[in-house]
Amino acid sequence: MSEITLQINGKTQTCLPATKLPQMLENLGMNPRLVAVEYNGEILHRQYWENTEIKEGDQLEIVTIVGGG
Repeated sequence: MSEITLQINGKTQTCLPATKLPQMLENLGMNPRLVAVEYNGEILHRQYWENTEIKEGDQLEIVTIVGGG
């Protein structure tokens, strides 16, 4: 199975086809509960993450949520 290519925060990355968004975040070492994701130019609400499959050419912007005061 060949990998697909996508952009994450402006950098080229690869993953296996049919990778779901939460799995992709974990593969990147990120805690899915502590990030916000822009998927192809739109903020993707968390309720859709489980059904979102990464596809060839997708563009993700991932922002880590930092707590504190």
